[in-house]
Amino acid sequence: MPNTQFISSLNASATIDRVETILVDLPTIRPHQLSMATMNGQTLMLVRLYCSDGTVGVGEGTTIGGLAYGAESPEGMKLAIDTYFAPLLVGEDANHVPAIMARLNKAIFDNRFAKCAVETALFDALGHRTGLPVSQLLGGRVRASLPVAWTLASGDTAKDIDEAERMLAQRRHNIFKLKIGRRAVEADVAHVAAIKKALGSRGVVRVDVNKAWSELQAHRGLAGLVDAGCELVEQPVATTDALTRLTGRYPIAVMADESLTGPASAFALAREAGADVFAIKTEQSGGLRAAQQVAAIADAAGIELYGGTMLEGAVGTIAAAHAFATFAHLQWGTELFGPLLLTAEILTEPLQYADFQLAVPTGPGLGIALDEERIGFYRRDARQGATVAVA
Repeated sequence: MPNTQFISSLNASATIDRVETILVDLPTIRPHQLSMATMNGQTLMLVRLYCSDGTVGVGEGTTIGGLAYGAESPEGMKLAIDTYFAPLLVGEDANHVPAIMARLNKAIFDNRFAKCAVETALFDALGHRTGLPVSQLLGGRVRASLPVAWTLASGDTAKDIDEAERMLAQRRHNIFKLKIGRRAVEADVAHVAAIKKALGSRGVVRVDVNKAWSELQAHRGLAGLVDAGCELVEQPVATTDALTRLTGRYPIAVMADESLTGPASAFALAREAGADVFAIKTEQSGGLRAAQQVAAIADAAGIELYGGTMLEGAVGTIAAAHAFATFAHLQWGTELFGPLLLTAEILTEPLQYADFQLAVPTGPGLGIALDEERIGFYRRDARQGATVAVA
């Protein structure tokens, strides 16, 4: 029987009336150490698209450590959307998501994170208009929940072991990724080995070097990680050429992350057999549909898949979950733990993490609702205004 709500919603036009962007600053449960930065909080850029039929779509742009990870920042995304995206969006038929994104891609170079936020908001609004979840709009889910790894990044071995034990006891995570690369290679390997020894067969251990090693260091590091019982190393070196030379040299999976910037880079890596695994990130790919294209390239090349994160908040995390739920293969699970790193809940109903999995909502659009009071409290302009008023 046809979905009459879906058919009628697409027959009626809904134009984009207004675009709103805000910055939301949220504290984290602990410092989060990476090779390039230490994060003590996370800033979300939220974009809302208000449509003529009353539907509202929300998207999120987030980065790791401001500009420490790449060229885009939440502040830069807000400025770009307000200045360049909004004039191209207002007045457009919001039902035609691919056409709108094609226009943005033609008029605006790169800005992949901002484009992902806008595309997410478009799909969220379309989902509310049609009564369908975003995963259905993307072709249909093949899984209802996703395995979720937890990142251990305090930098202290004993603290990381204690944290992992708590996650196992709560049945929240049994896959652990360690952030390394700030110390000497031998010290990092010893850190990994101690954690793996403490967890034994109860927990899987992987590492992310975030490009911190030279190729020579990586040879020493990968050999040591194999002996430590580590099963995967993410982006140990900066260049794709070096990553390609390392792939297949040791009995450990080599995963590309920062080297993946969308379908074109995925094709180039796949052509050279430059990685065993692709860490797909929706923002880094340039959007939800672009992430699907990266996954298709990996599947065709026999490269396995992992659902990565830019430490997004709830909106960006669940948008990625909808996309990853449509992947034919997801051999290495996901890393969609970003909201669990934050101390503040910004949804009226939190995302459902249980039994080492994240449930993908079945409601219309993203299947979530923002807690407007919490958003109002943490939005940057409101807090700055309050500070000025007190002073």
